[in-house]
Amino acid sequence: MTTRALLVELFTEELPPKALERLGQAFAQGVHDALAQLHLVAPDSVTEAFATPRRLAVRLTAVRGEAPPQAYAEKLMPVKVGLDASGAPTPALQKKLAARGWADLDISTLSRESDGKQDVLVARGTAPGASLGGSLQAAIEAAIAALPIPKVMRYQLADGLTSVRFVRPAHALIALWGDEVIPVEILGLASGRTTHGHRFLHPQAIAIETASSYEAQLAGMGHVVASFDERRARIDALLQAEARRLDATLGDDPAVAALLDEVTALVEAPAVYVGTFEPRFLQVPQECLILTMRLNQKYFPLFDPKTGALTHRFLIVSNMPTTDPAAIIQGNERVVRPRLADAQFFFDTDRKTPLAQRVEPLASIVYHNKLGTQLQRVQRVRTIAAWLAHALGADVALAERAAFLCKADLSTNMVGEFPELQGVMGAYYAQGDAEPAEVVQALAGQYRIRLEAPVTAASAIPAILFMADRAESIVGIWGIGLAPTGERDPFGLRRAALGLLSAFEQLTAGGMLRVQEPGPLTLEGLLEAAARTFDAGQLAGTTVAEVQAFIYERLRNQLIQLYDRSAVEAVLALAPPLHQVLARVQAVQAFAQSPQALSLAAANKRIGNLLKKAEDTLDGVDPSLLVEPAELALAQAIERLAPVAASCMEQGDFGAALAALAQARDPVDAFFNDIMVMADDPAVRNNRLALLSQLHGLMNQVADISRLAA
Repeated sequence: MTTRALLVELFTEELPPKALERLGQAFAQGVHDALAQLHLVAPDSVTEAFATPRRLAVRLTAVRGEAPPQAYAEKLMPVKVGLDASGAPTPALQKKLAARGWADLDISTLSRESDGKQDVLVARGTAPGASLGGSLQAAIEAAIAALPIPKVMRYQLADGLTSVRFVRPAHALIALWGDEVIPVEILGLASGRTTHGHRFLHPQAIAIETASSYEAQLAGMGHVVASFDERRARIDALLQAEARRLDATLGDDPAVAALLDEVTALVEAPAVYVGTFEPRFLQVPQECLILTMRLNQKYFPLFDPKTGALTHRFLIVSNMPTTDPAAIIQGNERVVRPRLADAQFFFDTDRKTPLAQRVEPLASIVYHNKLGTQLQRVQRVRTIAAWLAHALGADVALAERAAFLCKADLSTNMVGEFPELQGVMGAYYAQGDAEPAEVVQALAGQYRIRLEAPVTAASAIPAILFMADRAESIVGIWGIGLAPTGERDPFGLRRAALGLLSAFEQLTAGGMLRVQEPGPLTLEGLLEAAARTFDAGQLAGTTVAEVQAFIYERLRNQLIQLYDRSAVEAVLALAPPLHQVLARVQAVQAFAQSPQALSLAAANKRIGNLLKKAEDTLDGVDPSLLVEPAELALAQAIERLAPVAASCMEQGDFGAALAALAQARDPVDAFFNDIMVMADDPAVRNNRLALLSQLHGLMNQVADISRLAA
């Protein structure tokens, strides 16, 4: 069957830049999937997506004009419903066949097949394949309906009566199969072969000759690079070349890649030019200048490759290639200068008021209507920070000072203009006020997603503020009924939980928490300390338990990516201190490979089942009632191994504790082989259960090893 390239293009008004790449990929995939489902796309076809600020397009390189005939088998109804006693079709069957367009079908051609419950009538045959001309409209409509449009527009067509809904008004539609126009009508537009080039360099119509010549004609005549990926690669190469020429870099901030995507969605014919601003603006914190250039102007600031410091040059991605860009450069420099002047004004004005004097005005800024103002929040964070400092042996005064100032920059001009600079500006202003270095570091790092470096005594204050802020947020927001649901987490509680996990991890790595000690800081203790800072009745009574379970669940999700799930479940079943979890999981995973593990895990599971009904009424073991050799041997093993395991636990050597447990396998196996636990004599039965209770406690010090049983 003949195949040709198929091109579909929607020419529109300017599409939302941050959504353009997703829209282009989704449109291409949608058209492909709809046609492939009808067997119109050949196996060797390649799907090519195109997206520019004013168009979405797709080209499938091998599309059939007509799909091959397709065999079908359709279950109609039970035989007893479709045929009467004489074998003639019932009205129900006749109605069904008529609805499917098979009114003239010979009933004898229907096969009788069992569906496992009864015999049914099945129509089998070969249907003509779908045609491209009859299917393309529905395929395009399906692709449009599935687009991830951030905000749909409703607009009127030229007749002034009909309105349609799309991401932006569409003005032209191309549907070319090879060089042949496929007639379709989408969004009030009849298909043709006409598109338009660059808005200024070639605004005239361009007649696309064939689907295969699309991007070449757009590039050659229309000055448009149609492929999003090709345009991005070209811009990136131009940016890097200019940066190297100027002995500078674009920096390694992830925001550079995001800005590259955005400018790719803003231009059709990219060119890169160099702009400058007065060096005097470099006295302003560089974060302010970088943000205003990237966020407001879509410029790429340049940095010194040796020091990483911002320079007074920036790169402009223009939509106007020209041999004389002087006017473009000067225009952009005129635009950016007032922006930088505003940043300098905000910075100079803010510095006139000490940061500490900005704390009291937080009383007029609402944090949450059920949790009070930002000032009340600061007071809670301050109390939690003091508790943490006491627990970790850090400087309480410094921790309280950092917490006292942590939200003060919310009332500054700079943060009012650039909310993204929260914390960053507070650190600059605190440094200007000669606050202690630890306080400055804490303010600068309070909004990090996670702690990345080991926490030592020298870096404890920033870690304390980081933890106090997240503990207050997650307990408070959760406690007023705003826990995450499904994919919705508007207050970032999952991120807060992961931040706390990273803090415990880095406190352990830095020696502030020791694996061999359960304290001095536990997650439960931190959450309870946070909950106490709220007014009585302000939070739900189950908040601490629910938040703790939520955080352990986040930890579980992390660990099962790295370790055996059964080992992770065995450890987390005991909810041990967070800083011990990793060492315990590693020890349990190693223990699970030993020959004793499976037997002891099964025995532990059996013991747990036996103790469920009796453990509340058990007394201690009475040695005089231990008469059978197997129970005497088990008692002796417990007495011998218990102090060994306890010593290993005190040293944080969980592997050694489990190795000691492994020595109990033979007496445990013998006990269950030779002893009837549920003896008729109540005293003997309870004594044996008490012995098993001691064994259960010995077995489950590191983890609930019954979770290792199959």
